Order: sequence, then structure tokens, then C-alpha cells
Amino acid sequence: MGFYARVIFPWACDLIMSVPHLAEARREFLAQVTGEVLEIGFGTGLNLPHYPEHVRKITAIDVNPGMHARAEKRVCASPIAVDHRIINGERLPMPDNSFDSVVSTWTLCSIKNVERALREIRRVLKPGGRFFFMEHGLSDDPAVQRWQHLLNPLEKLIADGCHLNRNIPEIIERQGLRIVKLDRFYMDKTPKTHGYTYRGVATK
Repeated sequence: MGFYARVIFPWACDLIMSVPHLAEARREFLAQVTGEVLEIGFGTGLNLPHYPEHVRKITAIDVNPGMHARAEKRVCASPIAVDHRIINGERLPMPDNSFDSVVSTWTLCSIKNVERALREIRRVLKPGGRFFFMEHGLSDDPAVQRWQHLLNPLEKLIADGCHLNRNIPEIIERQGLRIVKLDRFYMDKTPKTHGYTYRGVATK
């Protein structure tokens, strides 16, 4: 992993993703998370202050050591116990049926083998467990789609592998998870190419 991915991108990501309207979106999204929790793509820990009070411990993973280093300050300040690991979401070391909830926010866009990661998520979820996802992806507007496809190579280059044009619900359901709730909308104060959002819950 190069200097840009380890140092520059985590700094930029933390700056861009810590704006107030995204903080409010995180708080609303995380309100229903319960039980034993795994967060994939923990990043710089921006979700951490927004978990509900009944969540007392989470297991948090991210493959980028630069993200891990930036998250440590938030981890140390949080009342939630965090088992914070630098590992790849495509190969989780946890046993089958370990978690009541798995959380992913703006993460599935950048995992190289996202199908394998979702199969791992399904494996570690308990029967009846819930996968909470809030992800940007392919718009339902053909005009926006054309720009997403055009900009995708540049986005992957500057945003550490991020894809603008993944159909997230379709990918999730292909891996055996059943979506039981799904909202689609453009995130406020965000370009349409980057802000088309899927927010939902899937079950095992």
C-alpha cells in the first residue's frame, strides 16, 4: 500500500466525510443497530459517536493502516469498547454465526472483491442477523449513470479504488442476503454522480 493510500487518502476522507449532514445521516442510520456488532470499513471511526447507547462493544475492521491510525483518537475517546483490527473484509477470521448486526457505510464501493466480502458478511451473521448498509452507487437516472461510468476510472484512481457505478442492492442479493428495507435517494449537498445512496437492511 503506497504513501497516497496510507497517508493522503485517509486525511482527505476524514475531512470530506465528517461534514454535519453526513453525521446526521449516520446517527439516523445506526439507531436500530443492536447486539454483537461488526463494522466493516471502519475508516477513521466517524460512525463511532453515532451508535445508540445500548451498543457497548463493536468489532471494527479496515484494511488501511492509515485509516486505523486516524481512528485511534476516536476509539480512545469512545465509551464503546472497540476491537479494532487491520484486516481485509474479504477474509474475516471470525467464526460462523458470530454477529447480530454487521454495519457498512460507504465501504462496498471500494472493496476489490465485493462479492466475496458479502459472502463473508453472510457467513458471520447469526441466523436472523441484520446487515445495515448505507452506500453510494449506480443512479436510477440514465443521464447520471452516463456520467458515473465516464468518471469511474478517475474516481478509482483518486479515491483508493472507489467505484461510482456499483448496483449495491443487486450485488447484496446475489450473495444470498435478503433485503427487507431499502431507501434510494440523492444525499444532500453532494454531486448526483457521487451522492446516489442506497440505505437499507438485509437479513441472512
